[in-house]
Amino acid sequence: MDEFIQGFWVWAGTYWWLVFPLMGVAGGAAKSWERAAKRRHERRLETLRLKAEIKTAQLEARGHAKRVGPAIVDTRASVAPNTLLERLFAEHDEITARWLDYELDVAKLIAFPAMSDGRRPLVAAFLRAKKTADALRPPTADTSVTEQQVSEYLDAVGAYAVAFEIAEKDARRLRDSTFTEPERKRLDRAQQLLKVAVDESATQAERNLAYKRVRDELDGLILLSDDAVQVLEKQVARELPAQASTPSAANDDAASDPRHDPMPESEPRPERMPLRKDESL
Repeated sequence: MDEFIQGFWVWAGTYWWLVFPLMGVAGGAAKSWERAAKRRHERRLETLRLKAEIKTAQLEARGHAKRVGPAIVDTRASVAPNTLLERLFAEHDEITARWLDYELDVAKLIAFPAMSDGRRPLVAAFLRAKKTADALRPPTADTSVTEQQVSEYLDAVGAYAVAFEIAEKDARRLRDSTFTEPERKRLDRAQQLLKVAVDESATQAERNLAYKRVRDELDGLILLSDDAVQVLEKQVARELPAQASTPSAANDDAASDPRHDPMPESEPRPERMPLRKDESL
């Protein structure tokens, strides 16, 4: 042991200059560990925050269900069951419409891409809640259903609403932060080109070219659904205002004017003969 200690001090006396680079390496490692610990702490806080939001939303939904529940499941309630189902249908349809607004609006897809990413846990939870609510929804408000079926549908619509609110809030918080810097630049270009593609003041050729470039910029970044593509193509192919008044339309307007007295088709207008040099008007 004494020989080891003595050898160590001999080595340290010979290579004392290594202390400075080793201190730099140790300092860098300490800073890296500190940054990693900070990121882990931030992730834990974010997880706790989301869990708290989910818990709060669930409690609010349960409180809402307790307030509305007796009116639905109690056959002696003053409100008819079909009216109560219609209210649930309206809430169900409103949530679906808000979701489709993200799915079909390409501008929103570019601005909040996380909302259409089913790989994200919160979006996946929303899609599962949607599937459950759709499956439990009665065909019509007049359909004969049991109190248990109405209660289950009520809970499903409440969970559907909560899941959408949480997924939407998370998507608006993230925006394009999950993409790299080059990918964010492509998304920005796509957003600017999209404005040209749907601009009624642009020519059809300009809109077609902008639409093609939008698809190129989004390729590999955001997957557009077939319905979203169809909606966008209709916007791009929309007739320009300047083309709205065609020659046939102008003729129809003139024909409807009582001051306009066209020649009958059986009696064509005579052509005016050219004047000779010795004739005058």
